[in-house]
Amino acid sequence: MSEAKKLFIKTYGCQMNVYDSERMAETLGGSGYETVETADQADMILLNTCHIREKAAEKIYSELGRFKGLKAAKPDLKIGVAGCVAQAEGEEIMKRQPMVDLVVGPQSYHRLPEMEAKVTEGKKALDTDFPEEDKFEHMPNRPKASRGPTAFLTVQEGCDKFCAFCVVPYTRGAEVSRPVERILTEARDLVERGVKEITLLGQNVNAYHGLGKDGPMTLDQLIWALNDVDGLERIRFTTSHPNDMTDALIAAHGECEKLMPYLHLPVQSGSDYILKRMNRNHTAEEYIHLIERIRAARPDILLSGDFIVGFPEESDADFEDTMSLVREVNYGQAYSFKYSSRPGTPAAERALVDAAVADERLQRLQALLSEQQYAVQDSMVGREVSVLFEREGRLEGQMVGKSEYLHAVHVTAPNTARGDIRKVRIVNTERNSLGGELI
Repeated sequence: MSEAKKLFIKTYGCQMNVYDSERMAETLGGSGYETVETADQADMILLNTCHIREKAAEKIYSELGRFKGLKAAKPDLKIGVAGCVAQAEGEEIMKRQPMVDLVVGPQSYHRLPEMEAKVTEGKKALDTDFPEEDKFEHMPNRPKASRGPTAFLTVQEGCDKFCAFCVVPYTRGAEVSRPVERILTEARDLVERGVKEITLLGQNVNAYHGLGKDGPMTLDQLIWALNDVDGLERIRFTTSHPNDMTDALIAAHGECEKLMPYLHLPVQSGSDYILKRMNRNHTAEEYIHLIERIRAARPDILLSGDFIVGFPEESDADFEDTMSLVREVNYGQAYSFKYSSRPGTPAAERALVDAAVADERLQRLQALLSEQQYAVQDSMVGREVSVLFEREGRLEGQMVGKSEYLHAVHVTAPNTARGDIRKVRIVNTERNSLGGELI
């Protein structure tokens, strides 16, 4: 038997890219590749890229430059770029870095084996199309090897919202949802391999409309179908848009036992003027009313959000509206960023807020969000939570897992194994985790 070829994948960005990297590795496994931990071990290096942040492409070119020595020492080394930067830059990547052999967009990675074969013949391979065929239909069945207790599962890709700051509609394409039965089959396969918790992924996951036996199904219906999968203990989903939080999906948070009490629901700004300029198609008041309805259905739910500070034309008053919304909602977790222009998006042509002003606003917002996060963590002390243990901790006999609220929890539990779900009493809080004791 020939020795297995070695594949190194470096993943940037969102959870969907993590899922895509897993699937790319499985796809290339059919061509004789097995994954390795470092680039210098590899026969193929694949960078799975993200295009959300400013200068994302330049960072990838810089990363590629670090591989020049490896390529010189190993001329047969194949180097590829995948993901959203590949989709956005296309052939330009090969022009700027001629050592790149392969460029593949996020909708075409099911074609990787034939592209790899083309590179083996000494040719370049480029595919950044939006193919008509469903890439998931052409993926190999996921291998049955055991894995960790949590997994991502992509159910929806692309976005039709066209927020003024976002490149996703241009790099991932229009909204497409996977058929229900294929998702259920993949979920059952993951459970057979040891998975207890599945996070459903989509650029706009609550717009899910996959085909079921009796027609299109919504995300709440998919969640209820997954609720019946034996051995699956926990369900989560991300990322959502406020305009697609239906009554039925809100109700599921209060009624579905396996749906965890955690929701990531980005708002981006608390200013109605900025929300309109962002093309979010909702107001701050509508968002706050939505939060009230969600909390009425599940009072203990932990809310997470996204915020962009310094969006073009944002005034001091607009920013104060964002601070007011944050105080009213009270987030348990949040992500906040200074606006960065993405070429090709509507906002890219607008005048930027002064960088120093945007920096000061971001620091103020992050201080408030951190204060809220730590207050929520402090409020957990003395409470009993259910922890799914995922890995060993840094200390002897320590195990680390996630509570139903997605808090990291560490416990001294030498007789506890990965995949165990145990009741834990929270006894202390740290900067980004909680300490507990088994009950």
